[in-house]
Amino acid sequence: MILLVTGTGTDVGKTVATAALAVCAEEAGHHVTVVKPVQTGEPPGHGDLRTVTALTGITDTHCFATCPEPLAPVAAARRAGVELPALDETARRIRALDGPGRVVLVEGAGGLLVSLGDHTLADLAVRLGAPVAVVTTTFLGSLNHCALTLEALERRGIRCLGTIGGSVPPVPTATDVATATTLEELTAGPWLGGIPASAGALDRAVFRAGAPRWLDLPEP
Repeated sequence: MILLVTGTGTDVGKTVATAALAVCAEEAGHHVTVVKPVQTGEPPGHGDLRTVTALTGITDTHCFATCPEPLAPVAAARRAGVELPALDETARRIRALDGPGRVVLVEGAGGLLVSLGDHTLADLAVRLGAPVAVVTTTFLGSLNHCALTLEALERRGIRCLGTIGGSVPPVPTATDVATATTLEELTAGPWLGGIPASAGALDRAVFRAGAPRWLDLPEP
């Protein structure tokens, strides 16, 4: 199974949500691979995949292009002189990682329609025929951002696996609760759960124990 993870914007908690999904898939008996096609804002060997490994212990990770400046992928690649992988190459490399008993999680950069060169994450989802999990905030203003992402998925015929609250405060406000309830009604996929705001700083054992309680990863 290939599953793409996108967000309603930058810094909404995609990486920690991806790590939690990875733990849930591994606990369900799957071999888990995590892919970050394009990483910006970090030197090689650092970045989101390193965070995933630190939180989960999963080392089967792959990044296809890394750019050091914290910019949108196309701008960061241009300034670094890095060639971003084309859609055909990206899809081929991801498919090669999939197989029976495997879950391949693909974390996007920014949101669904951010350019990755000659394609977007939405284009990649269409090419792979893969569902997408949407990570969103739950504070005031989140509903419109999430609705736009869900509409973009629907218009392209991409299945939404579900939505995830990417950084839920320890004591949710009335707004957080109301937003989560509305998001459950808004999306064609289920509300998969919420990741605590402090989850990215947890010890690996605590994170792995918590992830199955925070999220419910449905079968494909």
